[in-house]
Amino acid sequence: MEKLTFYALSAPEKLDRIGAYLSERLIRDVGRHRYGYVCIAMEALDQLLMACHCQSINLFVESFLKMVAKLLESEKPNLQILGTNSFVKFANIEEDTPSYHRSYDFFVSRFSEMCHCSHDDLEIKTKIRMSGIKGLQGVVRKTVNDELQANIWDPQHMDKIVPSLLFNLQHVEEAESRSPSPLQAPEKEKENPAELAERCLRELLGRAAFGNIKNAIKPVLIHLDNHSLWEPKVFAIRCFKIIMYSIQPQHSHLVIQQLLSHLDANSRSAATVRAGIVEVLSEAAVIAATGSVGPTVLEMFNTLLRQLRLSIDYALTGSYDGAISLGTKIIKEHEERMFQEAVIKTIGSFASTLPTYQRSEVILFIMSKVPLPSLHHPMETGRTGENRNRLTQIMLLKSLLQVSTGFQCNNMMSALPSNFLDRLLSTALMEDAEIRLFVLEILISFIDRHGNRHKFSTISTLSDISVLKLKVDKCSRQDTVFMKKHSQQLYRHIYLTCKEETNIQKHYEALYGLLALISIELANEEVVVDLIRLVLAVQDVAQVNEENLPVYNRCALYALGAAYLNLISQLTTVPAFCQHIHEVIETRKKEAPYMLPEDVFVERPRLSQNLDGVVIEFLFRQSKISEVLGGSGYNSDRLCLPYIPQLTDEDRLSKRKSIGETISLQVEVESRNSPEKEERVPAEEITYETLKKAIVDSVAVEEQERERRRQVVEKFQKAPFEEIAAHCGARASLLQSKLNQIFEITIRPPPSPSGTITAAYGQPQNHSIPVYEMKFPDLCVY
Repeated sequence: MEKLTFYALSAPEKLDRIGAYLSERLIRDVGRHRYGYVCIAMEALDQLLMACHCQSINLFVESFLKMVAKLLESEKPNLQILGTNSFVKFANIEEDTPSYHRSYDFFVSRFSEMCHCSHDDLEIKTKIRMSGIKGLQGVVRKTVNDELQANIWDPQHMDKIVPSLLFNLQHVEEAESRSPSPLQAPEKEKENPAELAERCLRELLGRAAFGNIKNAIKPVLIHLDNHSLWEPKVFAIRCFKIIMYSIQPQHSHLVIQQLLSHLDANSRSAATVRAGIVEVLSEAAVIAATGSVGPTVLEMFNTLLRQLRLSIDYALTGSYDGAISLGTKIIKEHEERMFQEAVIKTIGSFASTLPTYQRSEVILFIMSKVPLPSLHHPMETGRTGENRNRLTQIMLLKSLLQVSTGFQCNNMMSALPSNFLDRLLSTALMEDAEIRLFVLEILISFIDRHGNRHKFSTISTLSDISVLKLKVDKCSRQDTVFMKKHSQQLYRHIYLTCKEETNIQKHYEALYGLLALISIELANEEVVVDLIRLVLAVQDVAQVNEENLPVYNRCALYALGAAYLNLISQLTTVPAFCQHIHEVIETRKKEAPYMLPEDVFVERPRLSQNLDGVVIEFLFRQSKISEVLGGSGYNSDRLCLPYIPQLTDEDRLSKRKSIGETISLQVEVESRNSPEKEERVPAEEITYETLKKAIVDSVAVEEQERERRRQVVEKFQKAPFEEIAAHCGARASLLQSKLNQIFEITIRPPPSPSGTITAAYGQPQNHSIPVYEMKFPDLCVY
């Protein structure tokens, strides 16, 4: 062997003849079953290959590969393993000269076939499978970075290599269960095809360039489809974790796009399959978010929301094509519900990894998809349409709640922009109690920036709120601007939500949490005053009961007011205010416990059947509160005013009235408010004659105006100075007299037509007509 190696190195032009001779001998010995000489020939070829790196080695390699192929074609396992080991040695050699005509198609096919070996002998099967995996690893190493070689990333090769590796990955649990004892575990691990396949797959994906990711991922998806591996989803998640941690971070979004496309392609598959794909997508997206998600953020959410709507349609219709026929696959509603929950969970888990600015975009995007009954967002009609609209609203609001949970934004104007807040609060006017509850929880998630939310999960009247250990910061300038702009809108929806008959304990807990968090996160003195007025107005709702609320709702409103005023009194730290609230609460504890949260918000509420005779000692009095807070610097004038919600056009967005009723209502209001009392004259019929008359009249008017201007100019040019001065003086004196009349009326207003009334202290008091009702004379200013 030493002499042969020396001769080959001395005369490299003879190397191809040496290879041809050895190849011929090996083929003959294989045919004659002389396996000893076969091993000698392969050993000689291996040593020559390792020693020689001359330019003529290409012809020798051809002979070598022909011999390896001959061994791999043999039915003897030992010869297959021998050929594989030789090929692996060859794959680790870096050649000095390129080869333009070498093909590895046979080796890819043969090694892939060996990876699927099903020999009866377990040890032989394991060895052949491992040889196949090593062979594929050798092919990848030899070809992946050489542009002159066959492109290993072509689908024809990837469709063989990737499924072969995944097939061996599937049997990892079987391989682990076969290890006889912990002492022999390290030796078994070395012989485990699953671990070798995982290493090979990681190496393959780590070498993948941008344009090759798609060809590498597609066989994985097809393999999981063909072997029904989405439903247990454990193996699928493991595969994609390997993929996401192996590829370059900047290629992560390509994998996400492949999964999204596959989800769309399987939109009519069973709900369990789609749920498995979504779970895998969730795991992959979280990993991808740490690298680079790229432009796929909104695309991902758009796909998930589209699948959510399709799932709602499937659950309502019971089939994938909208109509149940003889061959239609019946859909199980609970499986669709499981899929919907998986989608919502995925939306939340992925959104939690996004930066704030992207999260804000996602929140606006989801809100824009919520169907609202406004003139600009038509909704489906009919019973099926209403159910679809309701389910869509609930699912999208659930998704929005997932995204908003843990959302941290210092500027509330950015967190709750006007277009988003308007749409969100519009859903708070829905009749559906579940939708209203989601809206309240979403608002709480946005406003809670210091983690105080869980401290208000139960409604109570604590004598000392310091035990809650609240995190309170001073209201920032941006928050003050936000409240000035949107506070009345928030108060109005809180007030209207309190008046709903379908409210349950969760609604009142959410309302209490919202009021408390606004007081902690966004409150200045003006906001505190308005919140107190709002809660006192809610107390009046329970007392007057114009809405005919049930007994529980009225007791709940009394209890809600007591709990909030107890909290705000301790936050303001005004002793007289705290004392008044404490006295009313103590009176209720003794004589009316059904007006306190400890008796109302329990599993079995203890209520009073008669709330009409509530005495004033049980109520928080607005006059008393305004008096005590006015002495501490709060705006007592504003505190004295009862809260009345602003009338806006948002009612038209609620489900209470149809669009037709809303339009007719608006027309009726306009007709009532119009100053014209007479009946409207029907519009004149437009004909050719009327148009002609209008044109002629307009021409005549222009002529008259032109003539008047000409006369004025001529007068000032030709008239004597005295005449012009007298004319201008008369105009000036007329203007002055009118101004004098106005000043006289303003300084000394005329007495009221109703005469005088006696004030509270017995002194007569003149009431003047308000300025906006005065009849001012017409002013003619030239």
